[in-house]
Order: sequence, then C-alpha cells, then structure tokens
Amino acid sequence: MSGVSLQGLVKTYGDIQVVHGIDLEVQEKEFVVLVGPSGCGKSTTLRMIAGLEEISDGDLSIDGRFVNNVAPKDRDVAMVFQNYALYPHLNVAENIAFGLRIRRESKAVIDASIKEVGEILGLTPYLGRRPADLSGGQRQRVAMGRAIVRRPKVFLFDEPLSNLDAKLRTQMRAEIKRLHNRLGVTSIYVTHDQVEAMTLADRIVVMHDGRIEQTGTPMELFLNPVNTFVAGFLGSPPMNMINARIESGDNGPIARFGELSLALVDTPTMRDAIGTDITLGIRPEFVTVSTQADTHGTIPVDVELIETLGSEALIHATLQGEPFIIRAGTVGQMDVLNGISGFSVEPNLIRVFDAKTGMALPDQVMKQ
Repeated sequence: MSGVSLQGLVKTYGDIQVVHGIDLEVQEKEFVVLVGPSGCGKSTTLRMIAGLEEISDGDLSIDGRFVNNVAPKDRDVAMVFQNYALYPHLNVAENIAFGLRIRRESKAVIDASIKEVGEILGLTPYLGRRPADLSGGQRQRVAMGRAIVRRPKVFLFDEPLSNLDAKLRTQMRAEIKRLHNRLGVTSIYVTHDQVEAMTLADRIVVMHDGRIEQTGTPMELFLNPVNTFVAGFLGSPPMNMINARIESGDNGPIARFGELSLALVDTPTMRDAIGTDITLGIRPEFVTVSTQADTHGTIPVDVELIETLGSEALIHATLQGEPFIIRAGTVGQMDVLNGISGFSVEPNLIRVFDAKTGMALPDQVMKQ
C-alpha cells in the first residue's frame, strides 16, 4: 500500500516552530491537496515528506516504511516544483530521461520510457527542443514527465501552476487530473489557490499557522466548514460573515443583528444557544435576491456595484455598513439584478459559528 502517514509531524527552525505536530493519513492512489495562505506550513510539510527538510519530531511512513532518516533518493517519491527545475542545456527527451540515466537504466528502457511519457503528456513533437524554446505549460509538462518516468510510489507537487497564466492554469489542472486518473499514483499537491484545491482534490487539507484546520472532500469543506477560517478561505467569493445574536422567535430560534433577523434551523443546539453571540456564514451562491425589501423574510441591502461575468454576476452590496456579496445568474435576470433591494436565504443554508471561538455550532450538517 503506497500511502503516506504523518504522525505528530513537527518542524522547528531554532526556537521557532512552524509545523505543530500534524497528523494525516493519505491513502493509496488518493489525490490530497494541502491548501492554505502563505506561511501556513504546507510547503514545509511537503518538503519533509520528500526528505528535503529534516523532521524535527514525529513519524513519517511511506508505503508502510518508516522513512524519517531515509535519504530523498531512497524514498521512492518524485517531486514537481514551481520553477520547473529543468536543465537548460538538455533537450526535452534528455531532461525526461536524466533520472533514468543516473540510475544506469538500459538504452532500450530509456527510449521506451521517453516514448511513453511523450505520448501521455503530448510532448512527442517537442522531444528535440530545449526548455528555452517551450511555453510555460510545455515546460511544466516536461517537469511532470521527468517525475512520471521514475514510476514512483508517491507524486509530490509544490505549487506547480503558480508561474502560468490563468488559461494555462485551467488547462494544466485538467491535465494533472487526467494524469492522476490514468496512472493512479498516490499524490500530494500543495497550493494556495483554493480553486485548484476544489477542482483537483479527492480530499482537501486546510492548513493555518502550521496546523490542520479541517480535512475532507471539497464539498464537505465547502458546505460544512468547521470554523470561520475555513469558511472564509474556501469559496470564491468567500462566505459572507454577519455578527449576530441568537434569540427566541415566534417559530423558533432566530439570528438578530440590529433591527433585522434571519430564521435559523430549529434544533436542540440552537435552542440551547439562545442568548449566544454568533457569526452567521452565508455563501454568496445560496442567496435569493429580491426587488422588494419589505417582503417578509427579506433582508435589505444597499447595492454598490454589479460585476457581470457572463452567465453570472457578482453583486457587491453593504449590509448595515458591512460588505456583502451575492452571486446570481444573469440569463433573463438582468432587470431583476439591476433592481435588487434585498435578499433572503433558507435557514438550512446558513452556517452558524460561535463568535468567541470561531467554531461551528454542532447539529448543522448540510447535505451535498
């Protein structure tokens, strides 16, 4: 089983601890994405798995083998870097085959491997070119080919698409996913881009300040973030946050903010939390817009700007002086969008967080 196990993994630089005892089990053939803001420890964690950073404490196992003190070349992992790391004086075929030549593979094996990888990645027409004669996307495919040709037990990707433009990033995301589906190799991918995380991952690991905040499938984390950090990090635009207080309403618990209120799901947890200061989390996609602010259950907003993005639009508004963003479809609705004065949202689409701890209140699991 070519899985990866992290148990209490710690990294310190002098007196500064940057990774704080994280635990993670990556299953065989799984594609796991480590995501988080700059400085959260995701790349450091990846480099410890690769053997490029010494592990300060904790245990690391690959394919069931303890590898804390195993040299990088003996861990049977292949890493794809952000900066491609290609040899400029070698052509594409020579770059792909470099590792095989170091291992003294036969010419027949090397030639067959180059041919196979060239076909997989669409590089066959470029095998005789040098890196300087390639586009950014082609260079990244060469870097991936150099990793594939080794047939490792684990692929490690360190922000491989950061140097590409938006169109190429979209194209390369699809190629990486197709490649994983075809090869079925355990993969760990680091990025700060939550769109990459949502589109590529079997499971996402959200990191913050050297700790794991939440692990789950993309939709689990999108619908049921465990705290306000995950809620605000995943999703584009991010979840809207409203400071409120749980009160008792005519038909169950409500969230009161100023003179306004929203109905909450009526559960024992919500009833027990009456009087608690909370933060409401509302996804821009879950809002229903209205042109009549005085309708029952409608919250008035002041629209400042509408960004049309083709099939959808982002409505930038303010709610009691605070920013509030709504995502809505545009086809046949532009007259409605231009006349927005308020919104409504179903109680089961509202995420409720404790204002002090930032943690989500229990008993509010949203179904996919």
